[in-house]
Amino acid sequence: MKSEIQKNLEMLAFQRSRPFCYQCYKVAPTGRCTHCMSDDLMRELEGVGVEYGVDWVIHHILETELTSVDLEASFEESVRQCYPEETKVGWMTFDTVDLMKSQDPTSWFCAQSEYESQEESEENIVSFDGGSTYYWSFDLANLLEAQG
Repeated sequence: MKSEIQKNLEMLAFQRSRPFCYQCYKVAPTGRCTHCMSDDLMRELEGVGVEYGVDWVIHHILETELTSVDLEASFEESVRQCYPEETKVGWMTFDTVDLMKSQDPTSWFCAQSEYESQEESEENIVSFDGGSTYYWSFDLANLLEAQG
């Protein structure tokens, strides 16, 4: 699935950017610079910049058009759906999630990492930068579907 999304994002990046000859500093819409005849072209994203490849264009599209997954908030919501909202200890009542996080932060971190791995293996979330930033698969699908 990720490779299919990656392929579609690359097509979108090619649609949104233009071939650009950096040597002549001119747009080369035919794929060859009409001035120097070079076909060693960069991609230009108007108003953003010029660079080789399309990975940077994809990064720009994702960063500006989608909201990345807040894994901490998503994990907290998942825990809240599984456990009671409040936990009573003696005569005191605590928020269950806050209690879990404060009493065993290592366990909380491990559980959150497992949640992240599971969401990724089930292809609910996708990363294009080695896990630094994740996006919801349905958000990516909606973005690509809206582009036609």
